[in-house]
Amino acid sequence: MTGNAFESITQYLLGIDFLEASGLVFGLLAVYFLIKENILTWPSGIAYVLVSFVIFAREKLYADFGLHVVFLLLNLYGWWFWKNGDKSKDSEVRITKTSRGMLTSLWLVSIVGIFVMGFMLSRYTDAALPYWDSSTTVLSLTGMWLTARKKIENWHFWFIVDVLATGIYFYKGIYFYATLYLVYIGMAVIGFMTWKRTMRLQAI
Repeated sequence: MTGNAFESITQYLLGIDFLEASGLVFGLLAVYFLIKENILTWPSGIAYVLVSFVIFAREKLYADFGLHVVFLLLNLYGWWFWKNGDKSKDSEVRITKTSRGMLTSLWLVSIVGIFVMGFMLSRYTDAALPYWDSSTTVLSLTGMWLTARKKIENWHFWFIVDVLATGIYFYKGIYFYATLYLVYIGMAVIGFMTWKRTMRLQAI
């Protein structure tokens, strides 16, 4: 990490307000609980989204606000599904794989969504990185859907999102968030390995 990046992160941490600090904590907790397959991932995620609503409204980031409305709905759905989904073999919903056909469909829809959103942003807004920004947005929605359904492939999508977001934030000089998403990359790898181990135990 460059000296400039370290200085930027230090200044951000020293000046962070309670609301942003809360969002940071809830965001990390949501991923931590997700790795552990703990249903607390959903209330943590909802708390993160609610904090984000206030921040985005304050900063007048209305597109991000709208996106997080969808995230809120997916968090609520995930919470419901993990509590009430198929428990025919266990006391809790099992981790499962997505069928090849469904996964192919999700990728196709995601790719189309990325190009449509990227085109709209490049044509009608002054977005700096329209297609890269669209990629993290659309793939996050796909990843969130797979997370709600407790599909192990959700970690593939989160890994890609985290790598892209790290690069975008470093490129834009937003070093704190770049470092945060770098941490998320490691957590996505750990999450995938943990869930894969759990799936092997389920099969025994």
